[in-house]
Amino acid sequence: MQFWREFGQEKRESSRCSPGAFSIQSWQNINANSCKHCTVRTVGSGWKDWSKSDVIYGVIAPVLVVLLIVLISMLGSLLGGGFGIVKGITMEIQELVIIAAVPLLLGLVWNRWAGGASGFLLGSLYALYWAPIYDAYRGGGTILLGYVVSAMLIGYMAGVLNRRSENFGRMLISGLVAATIGGVLLFGVFHLSSMNVVTGVDGFLLTVLTRTGCGAIMPVIAKVFMWYGMTAQNVQKE
Repeated sequence: MQFWREFGQEKRESSRCSPGAFSIQSWQNINANSCKHCTVRTVGSGWKDWSKSDVIYGVIAPVLVVLLIVLISMLGSLLGGGFGIVKGITMEIQELVIIAAVPLLLGLVWNRWAGGASGFLLGSLYALYWAPIYDAYRGGGTILLGYVVSAMLIGYMAGVLNRRSENFGRMLISGLVAATIGGVLLFGVFHLSSMNVVTGVDGFLLTVLTRTGCGAIMPVIAKVFMWYGMTAQNVQKE
């Protein structure tokens, strides 16, 4: 009888200390010495725990990216200001990054709400940037609206189609479909404006094909983010 009482007591204590009895967050925060039946190690880094990857990805890489962005924005002035094609390329890159790449990335690695909300916010900021110029012309508001709804659609659609999947094939298909449809929508909205100058095959390729290319590149970046554990996997699923 003494054996069964001790066994039952030990079983109850073990069940109280099992991960299933706690939420993920509370279980990780349990002290290592809180129970004689289990040892839980908390995850974290001390102020002395630095590695080469911390310096490379936390200091060097961000600084290089910022310098690259600044260099691209100054190409026109560095080359004498007479290279219209350079200015056009830099403006197109800026547009793709703000209202296509970022919402698409957040939609792929997080969820549809993050993608859609970031698309709405970034699209609104991009529209506000161009508002002083477009507001001076009739039909400019329609183009500004296209920037907002296109970015919002790309981020939201990417999140819905991918559904937080880490499968690269699904991510690639989701990115291509979302970015292409967003580009087609933007090209169509442009034609609703009386001041539209983005027409013909060239305009279609500039608006749609560039976003399709963005849809092919961003899944690769999203996959790299997932490899480094930067996804929001601990967020409660929809």
